Amino acid sequence: MARFKVGAQFHPQLTSMDNLRRGWRAAEAMGVDTIWTWDHFFPLYDGPDGMHFEGWTLLAAMACDTDHAEFGMLVTCNSYRNPELLADMARTVDHLSHGRLILGIGAGWFERDYEEYGYEFGTATERLRALEAALPRIEARLAKLDPAPLRSPLPLMIGGSGEKITLRLVAEHANAWNSFGPPATFAAKNAVLDQWCERIGRDPAEIERTVLIDPDEVDELEGFLEAGAQHLIVGLGASGETAFDLEPVQRLIDQRG
Repeated sequence: MARFKVGAQFHPQLTSMDNLRRGWRAAEAMGVDTIWTWDHFFPLYDGPDGMHFEGWTLLAAMACDTDHAEFGMLVTCNSYRNPELLADMARTVDHLSHGRLILGIGAGWFERDYEEYGYEFGTATERLRALEAALPRIEARLAKLDPAPLRSPLPLMIGGSGEKITLRLVAEHANAWNSFGPPATFAAKNAVLDQWCERIGRDPAEIERTVLIDPDEVDELEGFLEAGAQHLIVGLGASGETAFDLEPVQRLIDQRG
């Protein structure tokens, strides 16, 4: 079996801050390669209301609570922050972690976030064009900041599967790409990304292929690896003070070799 990385994404909804912090500390102790959260303002499932925490302030806590694992947002919504501000936030959190941050970003999609926080939702194409305009600004600001990120260039992940714009942006800018299953869908999108790399003259091996999976998709590990995934990230939810169930993550670690 091919070598692969293992990650855990902690959903910051319907649970407490203490439980989140215990969860990502436990995941690092298990030996995960990466730890993540998401960038939303309201729960995405199990009802529209309830406890929820903002993502980038969680990343600052994650930076200080962990020592070895890389970490980041899976993924930042480009619409929610000025690109230059986001670059400065990422640089600062990178320093808090002694150089372990991955800057994950995407175009955004959750309409309730936009409506309740006063952002213009627009169309999917408009949000993608805004992301396209923001990426060079983020890169330029990261290059100007003093001090610079501890890893320079700061690793950039783009999330999404759109074949006409998103995967082109991945080929042009990203060090990593994140998408979803099932394996057949991932394989098809992975092939399109390779085609974009060929068109622009980029080595496709420079882009790490990551996939966000549900706990019940751990059993499809071989299928995801055959589809081209190099890094599997398990999305994890919890309720109240109930501990995050890390058993699916442990199963991946046990097969990682």
